Amino acid sequence: MKLLYITNGITGSGGLERVLSVKASLLVDDFGYEVHVLRLNEAHKEPFFSFSEKLTLHSVPVSGNPLHYFLTYKKGIQKIVDEIKPDIISVCDDGLKGFFLPLIIQTKAKWIHESHASLQLGNSGTGLSLLKKRQHHLKQFLGKHFSKIVLLTEGNKKEWSVKNLVIIPNSLPFASSSVSTLQNKRIIAVGSFSYNKGYDLLLQIWKDVAPDFPAWELNIYGSGTHENLQLAATHLKLINIHFHDPVGNIDEKYLESSIMVLPSRSEGFGMVLIEAMNCGLPVISFDCPNGPKDIISEGEDGFLIENGNIESFAEKLRALMESEVLRQKMGAAAHLNSLKYHPNEIVTQWDQLFKSLM
Repeated sequence: MKLLYITNGITGSGGLERVLSVKASLLVDDFGYEVHVLRLNEAHKEPFFSFSEKLTLHSVPVSGNPLHYFLTYKKGIQKIVDEIKPDIISVCDDGLKGFFLPLIIQTKAKWIHESHASLQLGNSGTGLSLLKKRQHHLKQFLGKHFSKIVLLTEGNKKEWSVKNLVIIPNSLPFASSSVSTLQNKRIIAVGSFSYNKGYDLLLQIWKDVAPDFPAWELNIYGSGTHENLQLAATHLKLINIHFHDPVGNIDEKYLESSIMVLPSRSEGFGMVLIEAMNCGLPVISFDCPNGPKDIISEGEDGFLIENGNIESFAEKLRALMESEVLRQKMGAAAHLNSLKYHPNEIVTQWDQLFKSLM
């Protein structure tokens, strides 16, 4: 069976790119699919994450004003589709343009849309904008032209009114053969330096906690600019806080840490949670829409905090920093619970979905 994934790019360090690299590679290496990945403006560029050498990468050049961009987008994708003649096309693009593809591309292939984002993603906190609401209504209408729309969580499902929905969570990008000792006095956060990730809230939490735990340090790994966060940390006179660029071997950083924190205002899934849990870390996260509630078992493998409640977040962080016994108990449960996201388990669900469509 021939699969074609259409995405904006794979040179970034985000969750979508990481998940796609694992999923597409397993499908071609272990499940016998012929897999193609089409991206935009990335000819001769290397992916951030590793992809199987058996799959084929394509790039479509797009540029210019909106009309020219759209025309080159349509023409470039149609050319690749005509060459490959895929059986299934999976669109990994939460932007509006990806929802038009079943209407503008001529093919006998079945269409799937992979939604990696919550409707709340990028929300400024003052409510959804009128533009965003209209875009989502249009996506609902256009979504009917896909055989299936694949969502990550039950929480995401509540945002859609169409009937062709299926839930398949993200898989672990790795299966760690070891777990953290949970003895290093290090806390880790992972995610882009964007407003949505809530690092401004984490700075307030760290301001409350850090003075009582001078031996502990907070390490934040993320893409994008963090100068504003660095300035805020300096203004707040925070100690032992470090900002880092993204790294490909993030599992090593989890293993060097003892607690993972996720202060996001919203998430499409929260893959960094299952990554950290697989490395044996207890986790603390705001109960934001729409992933953490589906992943964390409250009080068992981590703590789920009322969204935006920095006082409660600080309280639970203190509890884990103070007690190695609690860390060990929760860390062991976290590792065990993460195994349901093993790549083979999740990709098997994709294999079953593809075969059901054919």
